[in-house]
Amino acid sequence: MNHSNGNVIHTQGLTKAYQGAKALDGLNLQVSKNSIFGFLGPNGAGKSTTIKMLLGLTRPTSGKAAIFGRDITQDSLAVRRRVGYLAQDPRYYAHMTARQTLRYTARFFYRGPRDLLEARIEEMLDLTGLSNKADRSIKGFSGGERQRLGIAQAEINYPDLLILDEPAASLDPQGRHDVLAVMETLRKYTTIFYSTHILEDVQRVSDQVAILNHGRLVAEAPIQELLNGSGSAAVYSVTIKGDASLAQRRVAAQPWVQSLGSEAHDGLTTWQVGVTDDGAAEDELLPLILEDRSLRVKSFGRKTHNLEEVFLNLVREESSK
Repeated sequence: MNHSNGNVIHTQGLTKAYQGAKALDGLNLQVSKNSIFGFLGPNGAGKSTTIKMLLGLTRPTSGKAAIFGRDITQDSLAVRRRVGYLAQDPRYYAHMTARQTLRYTARFFYRGPRDLLEARIEEMLDLTGLSNKADRSIKGFSGGERQRLGIAQAEINYPDLLILDEPAASLDPQGRHDVLAVMETLRKYTTIFYSTHILEDVQRVSDQVAILNHGRLVAEAPIQELLNGSGSAAVYSVTIKGDASLAQRRVAAQPWVQSLGSEAHDGLTTWQVGVTDDGAAEDELLPLILEDRSLRVKSFGRKTHNLEEVFLNLVREESSK
């Protein structure tokens, strides 16, 4: 499978069936280097199945996938040497400390001087905010601290790809915040591919998103493209002070204006302008309004969508097919 396009993960028609039922159906993905890629979908969508195949823990029924340009089936061992992985529910020896746990894991990868190994452990404890709890037993750790320890464990071998399966699914808001902060810190060192069903988290940290539903890919795009309403007319929201009736007629007459909704309240008029040419709207819409010198534009900008709204619309459309 050719992997010359610079993507860390590349899949073509990746499919997994159990007793004839498809848990994953023809997945095509491209994950760019040094991105945070959110793999989004409801429970049972096929996210964990995909991760198991990427890690070589189960074989595809059909299709192909490559990581670092190497086939996940034929070169599984070579791939895994460059990958760090955090399971959804990591398990530890509860009597051990965080430092002891990382030391145990690091010894699978390091054969050099002990001081270099200890320096790497200290670096991971600091990066994940666990330095002040490094020598406490894990049995007293909160859920968020366990997840951060899991990320430290997965990152101990300097992986080029970090795969996280639902890293914040069972955490309280503070725990989720802490885990996402660690992920944002790690983006400069590695590519992060993580599965989740928490839309708020995806919107906060992801560069790119894929949405999966019933084993099928329903969207893949940069996060901002999804939030801007990719695939539909761009919408600009404008709030104006003054009598905007003449300006409204002037704007509505433009060939690139698809729709113009207007609502007046407390001396202000708010427009929702649907456009077919985003560039023309960006360059011309505001000057067209300001031709009327008596008007004051209080706010102007391209409308973005909430990821939950985008997700529900895409899943609804896919389910109706």
